[in-house]
Amino acid sequence: MNDDLGPPLQLGVLLRALDKHAVEFVIIGGVAGLAHGSAYPTYDLDVVYAREEPNLKRMAAALRELGVWLRGAPQDLPLQVDAETLAQGSNFTFASEFGHFDILGQVDGVRDYEALRVHALTERVEGVTVRIASIDHLISMKRAANRPKDQLMLEEYIVIADLERREREGS
Repeated sequence: MNDDLGPPLQLGVLLRALDKHAVEFVIIGGVAGLAHGSAYPTYDLDVVYAREEPNLKRMAAALRELGVWLRGAPQDLPLQVDAETLAQGSNFTFASEFGHFDILGQVDGVRDYEALRVHALTERVEGVTVRIASIDHLISMKRAANRPKDQLMLEEYIVIADLERREREGS
């Protein structure tokens, strides 16, 4: 196993745990890009999640079920996975036996979770109904991140956005 990539992503397992605990979230990153038709592979699941206490409790329960640990930290490092810990932070990068899983309370390029949620698409992924960030929000996030890999993906996302607009307009 490549330590950078971790175990193979088992997207369905991660999404079913979030769904089981009724976590409010929107998928972003590579999985969202793939849902829009991107050709770029992804090796993790990135989500933006609602920060209200009831949702933090639900997210903590899902994370405990998944047996996550902090990515880059020793696996035996004690980690209290509860609503209070999540409330003290915002963005967490986890590893699990089901692949890497990042939860973000905030993301550059998007005003807030509610704006992301309102414009998200609702789709079924791996048998779970989820919200997927809009292509326009993905573009904003890639522009804000401005890493070399994001610049490459940005070009593709702009083409996808143009195709989606044409499709909506019936051209």
